[in-house]
Parts: sequence; structure tokens; C-alpha cells
Amino acid sequence: MKALLDILAKVKPNFEKGGKLEKFFPAYDALETFMFVPGHTTKSGSHIRDGIDLKRTMITVVLAMIPCLIFGIWNAGHQHYLALGEFIGLGEGMTEKMMVGAMLVLPIVAVSYGVGLGIEFAAAIIRGHALNEGFLVSGMLIPLIMPVGVPLWMVGVATAFAVIIGKEVFGGTGMNIVNPAITARAFLFFAYPSDMSGDKVWVDTTLNEGQKLVDSYTGETILSQAINNGEKFVGTGGEPLSTMDLFYGFMPGSIGETSTLACLIGAAVLLLTGIASWRTMFSVGVGGYVMALIFNVWAATPFMTVEPFTQLMIGGFAFGAIFMATDPVTATQTNTGKYIYGFLIGFFAIMFRVFNPAYPEGMMLAILFMNVMAPIIDHYVLNANIQKRMKRANA
Repeated sequence: MKALLDILAKVKPNFEKGGKLEKFFPAYDALETFMFVPGHTTKSGSHIRDGIDLKRTMITVVLAMIPCLIFGIWNAGHQHYLALGEFIGLGEGMTEKMMVGAMLVLPIVAVSYGVGLGIEFAAAIIRGHALNEGFLVSGMLIPLIMPVGVPLWMVGVATAFAVIIGKEVFGGTGMNIVNPAITARAFLFFAYPSDMSGDKVWVDTTLNEGQKLVDSYTGETILSQAINNGEKFVGTGGEPLSTMDLFYGFMPGSIGETSTLACLIGAAVLLLTGIASWRTMFSVGVGGYVMALIFNVWAATPFMTVEPFTQLMIGGFAFGAIFMATDPVTATQTNTGKYIYGFLIGFFAIMFRVFNPAYPEGMMLAILFMNVMAPIIDHYVLNANIQKRMKRANA
């Protein structure tokens, strides 16, 4: 470590003001602060800098998503072999499933980080400011909310759109009004709907092109099946799926969204480190449960008969509640506001997915809508608090 520090100290003058590579200081600063805790000193104001800076916070969020990534890699391979009628058992062909899954998933991750960080570096050098760390999280979120069959060039275009239009035009990390990762997903859904919906995008069989699929093959997500069949779910190979199968995530879907268990492991990391708000997570779940319960009473369509807890386990509900609704930049800032914000996300997510069969996954739309409404919620919460104090003072 000391040797590395000495090397960095030796080359640093070249990147500082007056050095030969002065305009590339953001790139050097990003590398140095990524490997070592920055030595910044507070010179004004009341904010105290410590070892848990923004980079360390973002890396912790990325680590919390690793269970979803690992499971997503395995599940991509598992669904691939189920479609071919091979390695049907969960414990069969673990190595083969991981290898196929890695071949499908890791290129998407590489494109997301490559394009996003490339734009971030360029923006930092052009503006002459330090590199924003926010894309460390967005770069992992984008692949995890994509179908495994999405073309890589689409991932690159969507990532560029999310970084430039969803964040940089507002001033970079901390200034954006909507979640960049969801912006990327929304862009692809509306620009290239055939590659983001249907039965062919969730299970990739191109690695065995020409090989016959099993007769009972279905590439439908659980949400698509629920529209017509209620809670009668089947897997890729036509096998019936139990509630525990849904909880563990043995089903087609976006790479990182299928396993509620993996999402909960990530939630534990975020809550134990104090990075994410339990108020938001909890209220998203309550809002979704209440809306699903209302639909159960109504029961006008098969989709409305799906049990509330099942609604919370399928689609991207758990992933969105844990990793996206809790985004500290685009979410509400007041504690009371977090309850309102989270409840409405869960409430609207189930409402959108049930009322709109053309797009049964409503989590994306619900979060985007509430991102825009978050400042208004905080405004009225603060005003109510001010009025309450004024009344108390007058009394």
C-alpha cells in the first residue's frame, strides 16, 4: 500500500494546477480516491468529512447488489438450459449454468460501465471538476433491470441517454430529478418495445441456435402469465412454480429482479450500514400490499385475484423498493415524506401493472412519477410542520 501511495504522490504534481496533464486531473483524482480514502479537509460550513465519503457509500450499494447479480447470472443459465430440456434440476450443471449466464450477463455490465463511465470522464474533464461517483451504482442497476436478451448496442444507447439526459443536463450527481437507471429502462421500453417485452427476450437460447426447445417451453414472465391465469404459474420448461419458487426467483424476468431473497439480502446490507431508508422500503411494501388487497376484494380479472404477498414477490417490485425507491437524490428528504412517497410508489405500482395489461410491470412508471412528485411532497410536509410550530408559538 505504501509503495502505491508513493507512486501516486510522485505522479500527482503532473495532474495538479500548472502540471503537464492538468486537464486530466479528474481522471487521476477518481483513481486515487477510488483506491484510498480522500484526505479532504473541511474549510467552511458545518459538514464533517470522514472515511465514509460518497465513493465508499456508492461502493457499498454496489456490494449490496452483488447477490442479485450472482443469482441473475445463474438464473440466466438455468432458464437457458430449462428451455433446452437440459440440467432441469436446480443443482444440476451448476458450472455450465454459471458459464452460460456469465457469457450473457457480464457483457451487458461491461457495456453499461464502459459507456457510462466514459461519458462521466469526458464531462468531468470538459468541465474541469472531480468525477461524479453516482454512476458506480447506476452502472450496476442498468444491467440488472434489463432482459437477458437485450442487444448490447441498445444497452449502450440507453446508458448514454440516461447519463446525458437523465443526469448531466441537470448538473451531474446529486442534481438529477429522476433515477438514471429507470430513465434508461424507460427509454428502451418506449423506443424499442419489441426488445423489452414479449416472450422471447427473457430467456436467451441463441447460444444453442437451431437446437429444439422443449415442447412445453414458455418465455413468459410471471406477470404476463398472471394477466390471464391468476396464480397458476409455470416455469420456462412448463414446470409448475410454487410460492417459494417465486420467492427464490426460479423464473424468467429481468436479470437482477427475479429473486426476492437476493433483494432482501441487499436490503439488509443497506439498512445495517445506514445507507438506505427503512421508512421508504417499508412504506413501498405497505402501499403495494394495500392496493393488492383492494384488488383481491374486487376480483374482476384473474390478475386481481393474485395474493398480496405474491404481488410483492413477482416482477421488479422488491428490487425497485430496495434499490431504486430509496435513491437519496430523487426520493423525498423528510421522514414523513418518505412514508408518503414510498406508500404511493407501492400503491401505484400494483395499480399500473393490473390496469395496464400491455405493460404489467408498473414499478418503473410508479417510481418515475413519484420522483417528479417528491419535491412537492417535501414542500407540503415542511409547510405543515411550520404551521404546526407557528400555532404552538402563538399559543
